[in-house]
Amino acid sequence: MKKILFILLGIIFITGCNNLMNTPTKKVEYLLSNYQKRDEDVIKQLDETILSDTILTNEQKERYKKIMERQYKDLMYKVKNEAIDGKTATVEVEIEVYDYAKVVSEIEDKLINNSDTYKDESGNINTVLYNDDKLNSLEKASNRTKYTINFTLSKVEEEWVVDDLTETERMKIHGLYAY
Repeated sequence: MKKILFILLGIIFITGCNNLMNTPTKKVEYLLSNYQKRDEDVIKQLDETILSDTILTNEQKERYKKIMERQYKDLMYKVKNEAIDGKTATVEVEIEVYDYAKVVSEIEDKLINNSDTYKDESGNINTVLYNDDKLNSLEKASNRTKYTINFTLSKVEEEWVVDDLTETERMKIHGLYAY
């Protein structure tokens, strides 16, 4: 009798824990924690994005990957609100990340206003030099910025699922979103 009671309590406990994790907020927190932990799937997406770049050298791609991994690791967030409407939900989150958008903007301004800095002997823009300067600045970035993201979720077979991230949401997580 004690064994049956113990097994039943175990099943109830496991079922209860699974239900506690199946909320829109918990699903968004899980997604963001995967960025912070540099989860295998997150890094795979990053690798695919970097691999498709045709401008950066292989060395620059590795540097950029480390810059983005630092961004993910140091990402901070605070859930502000959760709204459920039937089988859809929105979770409002304030994230804080390195302000890479500002760094990139400053380097682009330097290119526009002082293009001689990046010109080679022929007078052409040296993209390797330009990208090295941009990567150097990104590696040194310490200023942070806050963004609000409204994650949307859908309930699929009683399980909350975060909808695919938009490009704007990804840019915010990467710290590259310019207002």
